[in-house]
Amino acid sequence: MGNIIKANKKTLLLVAGLVWLVAGFRVFTLGQIDVNNNNANIIIILGIAIVVYYLFFNFIFSKMLKKHIKRILSHESERRCIFAFFDKKSYIIMGCMMFFGITIRSLNIFNPVYLGSFYMGLGGALFTSGVLFLINCFNFENTKLKYNN
Repeated sequence: MGNIIKANKKTLLLVAGLVWLVAGFRVFTLGQIDVNNNNANIIIILGIAIVVYYLFFNFIFSKMLKKHIKRILSHESERRCIFAFFDKKSYIIMGCMMFFGITIRSLNIFNPVYLGSFYMGLGGALFTSGVLFLINCFNFENTKLKYNN
């Protein structure tokens, strides 16, 4: 255990933000490629993407964001393993999302336009969550005050 890379709480928020930002950007660009390759109606694409963004950000990612910030800040140890920005359950969820995403794309079950629109909304919600993690990192003193009450 002594050889594990450890990071302080602010750095854990930074790592979480960067991971979510990169994941969101990647998912969004996968969706954008699908949409661009299939000449679809922009109104339908944007409509689906906005609905997916709203649902995932408001009902899933914003809650996960708050949960992880609270968990990171409330831990008694100031320095923890660099991978402690997520808990075990979240790593399992992330793994399942990646597995099912790759599987669904490779099986061509859904029309690429609809899947691409879904990915654009999902990626946008992940990206926004990453930005919010970074904002909480860069405003660390205010974040501690906000979440320690």
